[in-house]
Parts: sequence; structure tokens; C-alpha cells
Amino acid sequence: MKTNIMMTKKYFPLALVALLTTTLASCSAIEGIFKAGMWAGVIMVVVVLALIIWVIRKIFGGGSRN
Repeated sequence: MKTNIMMTKKYFPLALVALLTTTLASCSAIEGIFKAGMWAGVIMVVVVLALIIWVIRKIFGGGSRN
């Protein structure tokens, strides 16, 4: 009886990992992570470009003309 419990404790984590890897949709999870990363990168590039354009306009007199 004690050997059976020890065998169960030994193989339970392996069986759990095998079950989770076959039942979870890991490809769609990875796809979601990459899509979120891509859009975050696109937004950051747009913000940085807008900031650079704004600074250049301020430096070369593109501000208000009174």
C-alpha cells in the first residue's frame, strides 16, 4: 500500500503536466502574447515619432506665430 502511494506521488506531477500540455491551447496563447506585443510596439513607435516631430517644430519655430 505504501509503495502504491509513493508511486502515485512520483508520477502525479508528470501526469498533470502531460494533461495540461495536451488540453491547453498553447498556440493561441502564444499568438495572443505576440499580437499584444506587436500592437504595444506600434503604439510606442507612433508616440515617439509624434514627440520627435513636436520637438523639431518647437526648435525651428513651428509653434505659434504672433
